[in-house]
Amino acid sequence: MKHSINTPNRYFSVLATLLLATVSLTVMAQDNEPAPDEQRVAEPKQFVSEHSGTFNGARIDYRVNAGETYLNNAEGEPAASIFSFDYIAEEDENRPVTFIWNGGPGSSSNWLHMGGYGPKRIVVPSEAEHPGAAPYTLKDAPETILDVTDMVFVDPVGTGFSRAIGQGKKEDFWGLTEDAESMAAFIAEWLTNNNRWNSPVFLLGESFGTTRAAAVAKVLLDDYLINVNGIVFVSQALDYQGSTPYVDDNIISYITYIPTMAATAWYHGKVDNTGDFESFIAESREFATQELLPALFQGNLLSDDERARLVSELQRFTGLSKTYIEQVDLRINAFRFAKELRRDEGVAVGLLDSRYTKDERDDVAARPQDDAARAISPAYKASLMHYMRNELGIDWNRRYLNPSDPELSGKWRWSPLPEGRSWEPHYVNTAPDLASVLRSNPALKVMVGSGYYDLVTPFFDAEYTLNRHGIARDDIIYRYYHGGHMMYVHEPSRKALLDDTRQFIRAQLETMSFQ
Repeated sequence: MKHSINTPNRYFSVLATLLLATVSLTVMAQDNEPAPDEQRVAEPKQFVSEHSGTFNGARIDYRVNAGETYLNNAEGEPAASIFSFDYIAEEDENRPVTFIWNGGPGSSSNWLHMGGYGPKRIVVPSEAEHPGAAPYTLKDAPETILDVTDMVFVDPVGTGFSRAIGQGKKEDFWGLTEDAESMAAFIAEWLTNNNRWNSPVFLLGESFGTTRAAAVAKVLLDDYLINVNGIVFVSQALDYQGSTPYVDDNIISYITYIPTMAATAWYHGKVDNTGDFESFIAESREFATQELLPALFQGNLLSDDERARLVSELQRFTGLSKTYIEQVDLRINAFRFAKELRRDEGVAVGLLDSRYTKDERDDVAARPQDDAARAISPAYKASLMHYMRNELGIDWNRRYLNPSDPELSGKWRWSPLPEGRSWEPHYVNTAPDLASVLRSNPALKVMVGSGYYDLVTPFFDAEYTLNRHGIARDDIIYRYYHGGHMMYVHEPSRKALLDDTRQFIRAQLETMSFQ
């Protein structure tokens, strides 16, 4: 889902594996398609199907337009094909429309489509058990938000069916700035093609998709004069400092991960969990900011007595041994925590969702060799492929890239400046983009949904990020769920997330109504 610019190269492939919401067991080979400049640009492919379902108690007939939208270059020639799954409930030019994407960078919309917000959902065990092998169960999802908004699930270039075409090169779309510009261009083109310029527009992203959403909102306003009506962040990742534990001496990460470690230790019974969970988490927040942070700033000026007290408190919140905490100098790396918490049992907990566990061969490694939460990936892939062919009528010989184009991660440009411009690397950060849009659009609000058991984008980092950067406290609405990065895997959390999103959209529509 994300990297830091100043991260050593050896971590890039690791992070791509951990953070892509398309986490998969294998990496598919690149398409055997001709190079873009050899391709003849055909008419955009479209697959249209009619459906009916009951959503939030309302019977709704809807159409699915699954197909390509072409983006043109400066010369007006097609340069990219963006594939989207459009769920249209009414022929109403004023009906809200929500643009939805996952993260990576390099993730298709499979996860939010088939697990979170789509009208059909893959069924996997709610309590972090292994889902097994095919056949998998696909069910109706009556809790989805189609009763309040149309939905457009978007696959960026290099994911899903989306490709560079004509004279376009895929690398032209693989970068922090390039990605935001292409997604904003897609939205503007989609609104034009569908006669929806007067529709309320919502953005909903997960993981790097939240990084993208903040940047896209600013591009939409600056370049297209489009005000968005609301933004939903699922597993927020705007300022990467607070979610980058693999950089030595990034003190902030030793703070922002403490509450997630506390939640994980509570879940696995490695701390006293006889009390109230939320009170315990609140205590961990207070300890991290009021006690641990000042101590880490003191460094070797910290007294022996105070150090011993902090070791005991860290043990109380994380469940790790005092010896280990001393050995790491009070600085607990979140990814190593996933290995250390249950090392004595020979299992590691998940990173994307720390409820999951996996028995690993190497019991003395510093960190997990794999992410236990990857177990659900084949189920999500199989469900989407089945759904596309059998219910949406998508019979196409183009490979659906899930996982993404294998070149994407290595060629992604994190620099926000044009090629050749001088730039001192720093943590990726699109929070200032969000702050700018919020100031320009005072009615805009942001909903942030976070999983307690997410060791990739910790919920306390969302609070840390959005309490800074000049963002007003009242502009952010926080919601918390007993799941991980994809909190919708946990069935009660899925229902709560959908209900919270529905209420958020309704509230924003009422706020922005001048009729």
